[in-house]
Order: sequence, then structure tokens, then C-alpha cells
Amino acid sequence: MATAKYHSPRSQFHAHSSQEIFCSSPKKSNGCMKVSLKRASLPQSDAKRAHLSARKKERVKLPNYGVGRNDKHHMSEFFSHPSGIEAILNTRALESYQSLDSNLYRCVLPQIQLLSFRVAPVLDLLVTPSTEDCTVEMLSCKFDGSEVVQRQNERFSASMRNHIKWETIDAEHVLDVDVELSLVLEINTLPFTLLPISAVEGPGNIVMQALVDQLVPLLVKQLLQDYEKWIHQQSKRLP
Repeated sequence: MATAKYHSPRSQFHAHSSQEIFCSSPKKSNGCMKVSLKRASLPQSDAKRAHLSARKKERVKLPNYGVGRNDKHHMSEFFSHPSGIEAILNTRALESYQSLDSNLYRCVLPQIQLLSFRVAPVLDLLVTPSTEDCTVEMLSCKFDGSEVVQRQNERFSASMRNHIKWETIDAEHVLDVDVELSLVLEINTLPFTLLPISAVEGPGNIVMQALVDQLVPLLVKQLLQDYEKWIHQQSKRLP
């Protein structure tokens, strides 16, 4: 049984709880079970499937905070700190989140209205920081709600990869962000089943690309604000 820490940014409530998490290859370390999750995929089916995707790359110049390559306030140190993890998960936008393992997080988004149902998207995100970059991968995306809502989880799969890299180019410190999002939808309702798959994929790709184009700059802006705030907080603690 693994001990998971739950966080609710909206209510500022923190609690400890225990939850049994089943996985295909559990490993024990220091008497605790480590969670291993595989990327979700759609079951085999003869139904039509639309494949949607979008990608956005952005490069921004890092402000000069007086931080050097080997400084303890460097970007790599930020992403190794809890504040950096919260920033890259964008926990302000979450209803709650919990740590499943040292670098695996389950994030619950606020409920949204989906047709006549209220659903809460639940994401499992793997965060992998290093001295050169930080990668966030979405291993699973599910809807939490009624039994009818949960059955819809079998009709779609989604994946996301957010790769953030910091480097120096012509003596300038820059941050490169590369976000990829893909979605596979089962087409099983009229009139869409009568249409060619391209009639669904074309407009769907346009909508997804517009969404990614809008969100990525906002996320980068918020990330830099959180980084600056963290630097100031760490500087105050210096003797």
C-alpha cells in the first residue's frame, strides 16, 4: 500500500491518506511500493477513429536575475524544488493533486460541463527534471464522474509532452518550450459515422492547434513569474 500526499490548491488543504494503487509491475523500495503506470491506449475496435494533434514551440529570453550557470538559483535547481514542480504542473489551475511517486503526479482539474454531465478530468503526469531540461509527459487522461461518464474513457485516449530546455545562445539565456498534444477519438455517433474521417480530423486539428497556440504562451509567462518569485524567496533566506 502506497502513501499518497494530496494537495488541494483551491482550498489550501493538505492531508495524508493511503490508497492502494494497482499496477502491472509494482516495485518495493525501503518497504514502500513504487507506482509504475503505463500510457493509456484505446482497446481494439472496428470503430472509426480520428487522430488529432497539435504542436507549439516557443523560445523566450530569460530575464537577467544575476543567476549564473552554477548558481544554486539556476533553472535546474528551480525544477528540483517543490515550488518548481508546482509551477510546471500549474497547480493553481487544479482542483487537487497528489504525489504517487517521486516524479509521478495525479492531477484533478475542476469539473466541467460535458453535455448533460459534470465531469472532472484526471491526469497522471510524469515529471523528469535534469540539469539541462525538464520533461512533463501525460501518461493517462480520464474523466471522473458517473458510470455513464466513465464509460466514455474507453472511447478516447490522449497524450501530451512538454519539453522545457534552457541554454545560452550568443551570451543570452533562453528558454525553449516544445509542447505536443495528441488525441484519438472513437467516432460512434451520427452523423459523424457517415462522414469520412478527414471531415472530423480537419476541423479537430484546427481547434486543437488554436487551443495550444493560446495556452503555451500563457503557461510560459506564468512559469517565468513563478521562477522569479522563487528566486526572490531563496535570496531572502541567504545570510
